[in-house]
Amino acid sequence: MSRSAKKGPFTDPRLLKKIEGVQLGSKNIIKTWSRESVIMPEMVGFTFGVHNGKEHIPVFVTENMVGHRLGEFSHTTKFRSHGGKMAKEQAQAASATSAVPSTPADKGGKK
Repeated sequence: MSRSAKKGPFTDPRLLKKIEGVQLGSKNIIKTWSRESVIMPEMVGFTFGVHNGKEHIPVFVTENMVGHRLGEFSHTTKFRSHGGKMAKEQAQAASATSAVPSTPADKGGKK
C-alpha cells in the first residue's frame, strides 16, 4: 500500500543535510544506508553510495529517477544465470569452439 499523500514522500533528514553540505558537480560520493528514501528533485546530479548489505554501490541520480527509492538502484543479491537446457547448450558450444585447433592440420601421411 502506498504512503498517504497528506504525509508526503519520505526522505531521511540526515541525507538532506548531507546534500546541503556538498556542492553540485563535486565528485564526492554521499554514503547512505537509507535505501527507503525517495529521490527528490534536489538530489539530481549527486552520486550516492547506497548500501546493499555488504558494500556501498555508487548511484548517480538523474531526472528519470525522481520519485523512485534509492534502494531500487542498489541490488542486494547477485544474479546468477538460470540453468537448464539453454545454458548447457551454450556451455557446450563454448567448449567446442575452444577445442578446435587454431592452425590447420598437415594433410600428409607417413612416408
